[in-house]
Parts: sequence; structure tokens; C-alpha cells
Amino acid sequence: MAISKPLSALSCISFLALYLSFYTITPCSSSTSLQDDFIKCIHENTNVDFPLDKTFFAPERNASIFVEVLESTAQNQRYLTNSMPKPGLIFKPVHEFHVQASIICSKKLGVHFRVRSGGHDYEGVSYVSQIETPFIIIDLSRLRQINVDIEDNSAWVQAGATIAGNNGNKTVAMSYIGQFLGEKGKLMEVMHRDFPELGLTQEDCIDMSWIESIVYNSGFRTNPLPPPEILLQEKSPIGEVYFKGKSDFAKEPIPVLGLKGMIKKFLEEDAVLVIWTPYGGMMDKIHESDIPFPHRSGTIFMIQYYKSWSDSEKRPDMRIKWIRELYDYMTPYVSSNPRQSYVNYRDLDLGKNSKNSKENLRNAQIWGAKYFKDNFNRLVKVKTKVDPENFFRHEQSIPPLCLS
Repeated sequence: MAISKPLSALSCISFLALYLSFYTITPCSSSTSLQDDFIKCIHENTNVDFPLDKTFFAPERNASIFVEVLESTAQNQRYLTNSMPKPGLIFKPVHEFHVQASIICSKKLGVHFRVRSGGHDYEGVSYVSQIETPFIIIDLSRLRQINVDIEDNSAWVQAGATIAGNNGNKTVAMSYIGQFLGEKGKLMEVMHRDFPELGLTQEDCIDMSWIESIVYNSGFRTNPLPPPEILLQEKSPIGEVYFKGKSDFAKEPIPVLGLKGMIKKFLEEDAVLVIWTPYGGMMDKIHESDIPFPHRSGTIFMIQYYKSWSDSEKRPDMRIKWIRELYDYMTPYVSSNPRQSYVNYRDLDLGKNSKNSKENLRNAQIWGAKYFKDNFNRLVKVKTKVDPENFFRHEQSIPPLCLS
């Protein structure tokens, strides 16, 4: 894929020099000095107080609580094993000014950081760095405020707000869950007309509000259905899950032969989850270049493949191998040139960045086209303008055109 004409080398160098002139890079010699220097720097760069015992967590400072906080919103236990790198500290801001200060201090101290918010992170890039250490975590889970302005017809949602446990982590064998926005009578009319072979009856349906449907689909017990306030808890109700996910977009219906082969593949494993998300409607009315998300007109549905296992699994590599085989099997039935994927089901099998390498742009063109199609070029241009030295980065972050 061709990249649009880059900014001139002079503009990159000039912007970078201006950017670096505000800060002195001082690499930290130990995790303890990192903690002390970071705390001191935060105090120097914000006037909003913060209680240390509720905002700073480190192995040397409060080991058991540190582990609890690290695991609190980490959905995929694959990235919490002993072999995975751990952060030097976790900072949980309680005010947006603390976020600004933490960025300033990360830059000033020359320490890599990851930002974690709601927890929907299939490959752990928000709480694990596999490309560079040491690193710290800025955990935004306490910034959960939602402001709705009826007159302005707008809503501002802080990054830590969630809709409860990640229902993408539900572990079931094979099931079908239909969700219809409307009354039972209208649903029965549609089903009897278009899908009579399913034999759906009103007794099969449960009437509930939208917020109740979120509780119902999030893995909480359902008899009786708990109140919506349960969604405020940080920990997923699903518990500790190890999983691997992948995704596809389909442009044409999958033929019967393809479906038979897919179901045969399902029967090789237990705890298989495949989610089919229908597209069309309003999705088609927005042009694919209007916003970064490009999978619109021409897409009939999205597929998520999901395989989970327990911590007692002796060969998790075989589970990952199986889902990769399923993904390979589906190749003839999904989008191509490029084969497209959904960025919220992040998949490091598609490729990943190395440590701030100039080669990242070339490698990123592969997975970038899958997630963003032609919009990837525009995202690279924006990244180059606002973050030319690639300060905000992870294994699949958008790389800039030029690096120092």
C-alpha cells in the first residue's frame, strides 16, 4: 500500500527539537528510584491532591495490593503469567489533571508507559509491554464520570467508564443469543415471516430494558436479574479466563458447504464462541473514509472467533493452534485483498511493532490495512503531525513517518 507524501525531514526534525526542548530525559536506574521520582514529579506538575495509598501501587511499596490492581481489569489471563513483563508501578489518576501530569512525568523521566481504561484488551497491550522495559501503567479506571447534556445533545464519557464485564469473554460451548430492539409482537411477526423454521415462540423471549440486557449479557447471574448498579463494579463477573480471539468481515453469504466444514471444526473443541454481528442499515450510510472505522457498505456481517481455557490447561498452545486453523479454514469465505479484521478484537498474529524501529511503518502497513483499510494512510499522517517521535506507542500503535 502506498503511503501519502511524507512531511519534509526538516519539519519532522524541527517539531521534534521543539518537543524535546521542554523536557530533560533522565533514565531511571532502579524501580525504587522510578517510583520516588515519579511521585515527586506528579506533585510538581499538578495542584490537585491525590492519596498515595489509593493511587500508587508498586511491588516494593504494597506488593499484594499491586498484584490485585494489576489483575483488576485485565481480561486475558494469558498476559498475567509469570513469564510476562510486569510494570514498575501503576498510577491510578483520580482527576484529569493527574493524567496530564503523568504524561509529562513519563516523558521527563524517560520511562515507557501503557494506558489502561475499560479493560477490553484482547492482547494485553494496555498492561504488558513485550517490546520494551521498564514500563509503567496509567490506569484510568477511576475516571468513570458520564455527563449528558440534553440541550446540547451531547455526552462526555471518561475513559474508565464501562458497561460491566466484557461479554466478549463469555465461555460457552455453542449457543445462539438473539437480541431484538422492540416488542415481542413485532419480533414474532418478523421471525414467522422470515425464519419460520426456527419455531420461535413468545415463551422463548424475555422482555427487558436496554440496561437490563447489558446485565443479562455480561455474565452475571440472571435468576433473579441483579440491579443495574452491579455494572459499577470493576471486576468482570466471568472470572479468570485465558483466551485467544480473531475476527473477520464477510462480503458474501457463506455457502452451506463452508458452514458444514466450520461446524465440523467447532466439534473438535469445547468452550468455543463464535459471534456473528450483522451489518448494514445505518452502518452503510456513513462513508468508510468519514471516520477511521472503514468496514461499512458491502459488509454483511462480522465474525469473532474466540477460544478460552482454564489455568489448569496443560497445552494452551494447542488451543491457540486450533483457533488459527479455524481462521485459516475461513479464508475463502471472508474479505480479501486485504483480509479485514476488527481493531477492538486486536490480534497480534497480524503483526506487531518492535521497539521504536524505523521498520515499524513497513510492517504496520499489513495489519493497518486490515484494521483501517485506506484510512491507515491518513492515520499515519495524523500520528506524524501530533506525535512524530512516537511517544505514545505499543505493539500495534500507529507509527509515524519519521523517527529520530
